[in-house]
Amino acid sequence: MHALAKRQDRPEAAAELRMINVSRRGFMKGTAGLALGLYLAPLSGRGGQGLAAGQDGAFAPNAFLRVMTDGEVVVIAKHLEMGQGTYTGLATLVAEELDADWQRVSVEGAPADTQRYKNLLFGLQGTGGSTSIANAFEQMRQAGATARAMLVSAAAARLDVPAERLTVRDSRVLHEASGRELGFGELAEAAAMLPVPASVTLKTPDRFTLIGKQRLHRQDGPAKTDGSARFTQDVRLEGMLIAVPAHPPRFGSRLASVDDGEALQVPGVVASVRFPSPTRDGDLVAVLARNTWAAIRGRDALTLEWDDSDALTLSTDALEADYRERAGRPGQPVTRRGDAETALDEAARVIEAEYVVPYLAHAAMEPLNCVVELGDDHCTIHNGEQWQTMDQQQVANLLGLSPRQVTIHQLYAGGSFGRRANPVSDYVLEAAAIAQAARAHGQDAPIKMVWTREDDTRGGHYRPFNLHRARLGLDADGRLTAWHQRLVGQSIMMGTPMESMMGQDGIDPTSVEGIAELPYAVPTLNVELHTPRDIGVPVQWWRSVGHTHTAFSTESLIDEAAVAAGQDPYRYRRERLPQHPRWRGVLDLAADKAGWSSSLAAGAEGVRRGRGIAVHQSFGSFVAQVAEVSVHGDGRLEVDRVVCAVDCGLAINPDMIRAQMEGGIGFALAATLHSELTLENGRVQQDNFDGFRVLRLDEMPRIEVHILSSAEAPTGVGEPGVPPLAPAVTNAIHAATGRRIRRLPIGDQLKA
Repeated sequence: MHALAKRQDRPEAAAELRMINVSRRGFMKGTAGLALGLYLAPLSGRGGQGLAAGQDGAFAPNAFLRVMTDGEVVVIAKHLEMGQGTYTGLATLVAEELDADWQRVSVEGAPADTQRYKNLLFGLQGTGGSTSIANAFEQMRQAGATARAMLVSAAAARLDVPAERLTVRDSRVLHEASGRELGFGELAEAAAMLPVPASVTLKTPDRFTLIGKQRLHRQDGPAKTDGSARFTQDVRLEGMLIAVPAHPPRFGSRLASVDDGEALQVPGVVASVRFPSPTRDGDLVAVLARNTWAAIRGRDALTLEWDDSDALTLSTDALEADYRERAGRPGQPVTRRGDAETALDEAARVIEAEYVVPYLAHAAMEPLNCVVELGDDHCTIHNGEQWQTMDQQQVANLLGLSPRQVTIHQLYAGGSFGRRANPVSDYVLEAAAIAQAARAHGQDAPIKMVWTREDDTRGGHYRPFNLHRARLGLDADGRLTAWHQRLVGQSIMMGTPMESMMGQDGIDPTSVEGIAELPYAVPTLNVELHTPRDIGVPVQWWRSVGHTHTAFSTESLIDEAAVAAGQDPYRYRRERLPQHPRWRGVLDLAADKAGWSSSLAAGAEGVRRGRGIAVHQSFGSFVAQVAEVSVHGDGRLEVDRVVCAVDCGLAINPDMIRAQMEGGIGFALAATLHSELTLENGRVQQDNFDGFRVLRLDEMPRIEVHILSSAEAPTGVGEPGVPPLAPAVTNAIHAATGRRIRRLPIGDQLKA
């Protein structure tokens, strides 16, 4: 979804930030205190013109902050917390400028409201593309600084001293000359009555006390530790029924008939309902029950007949053969710098290689689920909501409502890796469609739709299968003279509401990111793309999106070139990045911390060891990784150590950055070693973690994360740790064994 930021204009860039004091009655619903919001007002709207009116004549704001009368500071987070630390990061920005006591800061998820809570980088409310901190950096700091100024003004009036003689520390305003002080709670009501300052001055980095300075406890940590955190699965509403749908065994199958006789005999089952599928062909059926286990047993007891006349019957081997045939033909031009074919004809040496990556499920800890309360003229959704604007609009369209009649309450999500930001809102729409059918069936109750792990794994919307074919030309001295790369893979955006963002060339930017803008100095670079439209397997963004496969190919290919040239892979890369100091910065740091210039310790008898390196930019951040591996005599592979260097601009929460890099490395290592989805006659072969392998604890390597000091604006950290891992590991395998791995997952390739 981050591609939206690249493809659409950003009127916000020519806008001013305007603070608005929110009506307590309108926003806080009777709770006394100071509530603040941030309104992104276009320059033409200065003086309040064009601002939406709220209750009591107040302007409707994007509300991000409440200071309660008991002194608690409540930060309203427009972005989903799904384990990546967003709540902590956003709260840090506010608390820094507010000089709040971190122990008195809490966070609430914002409701769906695009006008107030849109992501400033792509104009919609949503969480993705590692944009949460990047887009909110100034916004949340402005909210905190404005609240601070108003609290200081209220204190100055109360203490009858000039505001400039007051200081703020740990949620208290102090007049150090007299020893008097007032807490935020004591000042909240008075501050709420003051005019909002026209401008405030933000802190300079040398005055930071929280940003980059302290190991702050995570805002979501205590609740997740003591079990009080609310995920969708925790929602229990009066009279609520659990719905478990039955999905077709093949993509494109249609439900022909249903016999629910046995299902209705399962204790706890209330009914089965057929409903028109919003995103699949024809009708589907769901079983409604009073508990989840009964609903699953009831669904499994249904006797279903499927019409497979239009179903997908493709197998993975046939798909790969089809892609290979397409890769042999010219594709749509993406990047054309010089004439690579001519340069390749003149090259002293040509490297030819083909790289293949499989379909991948997101496999988040919490399978998909959604709670829907449906009324005559309103729909309320409780969800670990990642994609507020699109889900709200598409549910409204399905139910014949306006978006304002669809309320979405944001809960925690147990992971996502992109899946909950579905381009067609598939699982949210399915929950709404089941609720609508249940109501028509006489079951007028809140509906919690639950997918099992098997439903989630076989439910589609995967990281696309991709094949890369490349030819690189080198001169007699080993210098790169030509790079030609042809990609074949399904588009994530095509056929969805995102397609309009693709531009006139029809190229999905998520297919070619990471290769279209290859940083290495090479005189000729030609990139081409084939986008099959007839595959029928639903796909979508997966953690780090196109970078997952482009980095694997490009960082493997540059390694192949270095080896062919007889040069050190680290230095070969470095010499080809003269115009990219931030690339070189992380490359140098990773190599230094990994001890690249020293020999790798030898393994035990029969064990070959190797070290590999890779570097990549994604989501505005630069990451280099060095992997150390051991390959045993029987082909067993161990990844012993990964050294990671990251430049993500100003480090807001260094501990969170390390955690995200570590998590990204573990996530990527699972896909590198084990994970894949395969098709046989149109059926997905894997359905749970026994077939779709994720990383085991004993496979996790030692990880060191080093953060490059930077004064640049903060950029993404949730996804950039993923792309370099696979090539770093496979390059290390080559260093150990002389064997190139050009297909993921590695699986048993080393045992062959």
